[in-house]
Amino acid sequence: MMGTVIQYVLYLVVLVALAIPLGAYIGKVMNGEKTFLSRICVPCEKAVYKLMRVKSEEQMTWKKYTLSVLLFSGISLLVLFLMQIFQGVLMGNPQGLPGVKWDLSFNTAASFVTNTNWQAYSGESTLSYLTQALGLTVQNFVSAATGIAVLFALIRGFIRVKTDGLGNFWVDMTRIILHVLIPLNLVLALCLVGGGVVQNLKSAETVSLLEPIAVTQDGEIIEDAEIDTANNTVKVDGEIVENAEIVTDQIVPLGPAASQIAIKQTGTNGGGYYGVNSAHPLENPNPFTNILEMLSLLLIPAALCFTFGRNMKNKKQGLAVFIAMFVCLVLALGVVAVNEQAGTPQLAQNGTVDISTVNQAGGNMEGKESRFGIATSATWATFTTAASNGSVNSMHDSYTPLGGMMTMLLMQLGEVVFGGVGCGLYGMLAFAILTVFIAGLMVGRTPEFLGKKIEPYEMKWAVLVCLATPIAILVGSGIAAVVPEVADSLNNTGAHGFSEMLYAFSSCGGNNGSAFAGFNANTTFLNVALGLVMLFARFVPVVGTLAIAGSLAGKKKIAATAGTLSTTNGLFVFLLIFVVLLIGALSFFPALSLGPIAEFFSNIA
Repeated sequence: MMGTVIQYVLYLVVLVALAIPLGAYIGKVMNGEKTFLSRICVPCEKAVYKLMRVKSEEQMTWKKYTLSVLLFSGISLLVLFLMQIFQGVLMGNPQGLPGVKWDLSFNTAASFVTNTNWQAYSGESTLSYLTQALGLTVQNFVSAATGIAVLFALIRGFIRVKTDGLGNFWVDMTRIILHVLIPLNLVLALCLVGGGVVQNLKSAETVSLLEPIAVTQDGEIIEDAEIDTANNTVKVDGEIVENAEIVTDQIVPLGPAASQIAIKQTGTNGGGYYGVNSAHPLENPNPFTNILEMLSLLLIPAALCFTFGRNMKNKKQGLAVFIAMFVCLVLALGVVAVNEQAGTPQLAQNGTVDISTVNQAGGNMEGKESRFGIATSATWATFTTAASNGSVNSMHDSYTPLGGMMTMLLMQLGEVVFGGVGCGLYGMLAFAILTVFIAGLMVGRTPEFLGKKIEPYEMKWAVLVCLATPIAILVGSGIAAVVPEVADSLNNTGAHGFSEMLYAFSSCGGNNGSAFAGFNANTTFLNVALGLVMLFARFVPVVGTLAIAGSLAGKKKIAATAGTLSTTNGLFVFLLIFVVLLIGALSFFPALSLGPIAEFFSNIA
């Protein structure tokens, strides 16, 4: 047990140790300061401005910045949609895959443009190399950069005084991609390739199995089969199985995997090159690649907290926000780890099965890779749902009721426990504004945050930013619950079946992308409904955040007085966590009671 605890602690310590210097580097880049990569990146940056005819010194108002974000994302949505529709006649398709149907194309385009990467398909058998590399991977970079750009517009709103300029969206995007995302992911991709992750342009290859297997006409594997390849017969308990088929070969999908895996992890995009994500041995072959991919899930979101403190010239404020997020993360990790390690009464079968950690892996190993075990699987599940990433190395559908509930709740909180790159932090800052306002009313102190007075205008937008995710999830899942087509998509009935559906809408509303694997979401209604949920939950907070930034930038700085509420001490951290959990509990407790909580009590009954 102590070794397992040390493993959890080690992951968290390494994460923080990497995030601090990266946060300082990102701060320098966005301020235009000189870095060790400036000699290479600055000339490239200037070339991009010249090619795009961008005036780097131009300052955008919040409305122009918002329009730029929406137009860029809208065009990206259309291009990716058409690329999937026509992939059958485009180059870069050695497997000859046909075009994707319209509803799945819309869903996938919305998913990757919103940094969600929800996948209602298996990438290796649905999308061509061109669509994967030029379509999805490009969106992995630009959607991540968009989130970070909006965050820096908000930071400038706090810093600047009596102005309407929030920076330049195109400059912010260019700097983030050239100085941060490309160098970081180049290094990570090379490390992944060195660890055995696939990276080539070959089409799928057929290889011989070490041992043949027998399957039924429906493709189900026949257990305990006696296979006679010479006579092409299959027997079970000495009796010949009619119409059984002996399989001796396997198709192994290849392609440019490592380059897409790197950015989908660091950009909190999620999804996977292969359908089963990082549980696939070609996407995540060993513990070395596993720890690289797992740490990259939270690397940039955690680093941005330190960037925030540095650029605000108030490191205590950045640290306070980081601690609030980190405490929530540790609590969530503890709940998932304890429940998965303990398993359920059904697994122990009233004590007849040993699920201790002494004689075997222990706990709930269903849906988890034996090469990773419970500790690494639980850590990944917590990190990926906290980071709004969504890539998995185990199947969340097989988690215990409370373990699965915690992954769901992390998404439902509005991706603010670190969350997505940029969007997680500006979401948490909206909660901070809400906390300051509520705390100020409670104790009779002036509602101020970082030297700017918080007034009804900011509060209205902050409330909308905080409630956008609950609205999207609850309205979407409520409508879906009465659609017969959705019920047919469930792999389970009862409380767990409801959890499958709720998890899907939580994942899309929380810009996550992971799923309870038993849920078949590839239907016309679900593709359209989940696509609309993703677009709403992404861009409503973007507009709200930029509106707040524009209002704050136009205000004067207010000096701190004895009546100013401190936003850097332990009390504020506690209040911030309390408000985040309060809104999450009030919004989702009824829904969670129908799903994982009901399942938990039925298990112990």
